[in-house]
Amino acid sequence: MKNSVETLVSVVSVENNVKLLGPGIEVKKSFKGIRTGRKINPNSARQMKIQLALDNISKGIQASKGRPVVEGSARQIRLTELESKRVDGEIKRGREINPNSARQLRLKDLEERSLNGTLKRGRPAKQKVEEIDLIQMLESKL
Repeated sequence: MKNSVETLVSVVSVENNVKLLGPGIEVKKSFKGIRTGRKINPNSARQMKIQLALDNISKGIQASKGRPVVEGSARQIRLTELESKRVDGEIKRGREINPNSARQLRLKDLEERSLNGTLKRGRPAKQKVEEIDLIQMLESKL
């Protein structure tokens, strides 16, 4: 796409000092490219803020991101209260454990057996069943 634009721009009409950009589009030779958007006002508040941010980055100052926290707001007060209750142990995260549930009983049993050393790890060995041929059965009966 870029190459096609360059080829259109490179076509220059010698008479009248005019470039042909495409069918029916003529631009004077002094034209330096297609300008899009509106002009930037360097004194606008947004441009000054952008320039200040760039200056801070070049100085190595870390820019704060996100919305600033308002100390003393109702949400911040609630968050500090919740955090203090969590530290004191009044509020715990998650659901309470039922010590009489089947899972907790099984975990308790496994822990006791591991402490005693009676816990066997891995899959249980397959029971070997002796194969008895018909002949051996007949011989044992005789």
